[in-house]
Amino acid sequence: MRGTLDTWDPLFLDELAKYHTVITFDYPGTGYSSGTLPNSMEIVADYVKKFTKAINVDKFAMLGWSWGGYATQTTLLEYPEIVTHGFLVGTAPAGTHDSKAIEEIWVERAIKEINTLEDEEILFFEPVSEFSKERAKASRDRIYSRPGVVDKIPSTMPEFELFFAGHSKYKDDLNRREQLLQTKTPILIICGDHDPSVPAENWYKLSGQFQNAQILVYPKSGHGPHHQYPELTANYVSQFIKYTS
Repeated sequence: MRGTLDTWDPLFLDELAKYHTVITFDYPGTGYSSGTLPNSMEIVADYVKKFTKAINVDKFAMLGWSWGGYATQTTLLEYPEIVTHGFLVGTAPAGTHDSKAIEEIWVERAIKEINTLEDEEILFFEPVSEFSKERAKASRDRIYSRPGVVDKIPSTMPEFELFFAGHSKYKDDLNRREQLLQTKTPILIICGDHDPSVPAENWYKLSGQFQNAQILVYPKSGHGPHHQYPELTANYVSQFIKYTS
């Protein structure tokens, strides 16, 4: 939610690009893409399939962060013939309608028009950790070294409500959860140990039920674990692709 292709930490993308072709994109109605954001993850997944076909990419690994993690889950379940690996970062499994509630302080900061460094420490990192706060500043500095980043970030309540609509349906989809547990597509789940938005605990209760998924949890980190540990996460992604199938 609110993310654009400019709000990924460039160090994370650069590390991935050392070993892979990295393609970032904005969903319809967000960032640099025209149109309206769909309120259904199935429609979003269909856009992903059409987009990759248009650029002549037949198969790919897909990494989604937060709301994008729901899009990634749906895409790999709808189109397993084109998604070789799924990476779910700072997100939750389908069917988490009974999960731990989102922390109110996270919601308050998430819907502000413009976020400060202090906001981002709460939104994506672990504000009680000095190390995490240092990483928050370093990551923000890298992201905001690009001109015009704020200009493209979705920041109005009507835009937020479209994100909420797709997410709400996914939270109630127990059928999708069962499909996720049964899929043979290799999946790496990457979490912070204190994610105030989508707690890692949502995944713990599914441990032992997956066919081909692994869960990785970083200590003293929050909703943006790959921004706190960009090089390490990129290395995990690369090694996972290399050694799983």
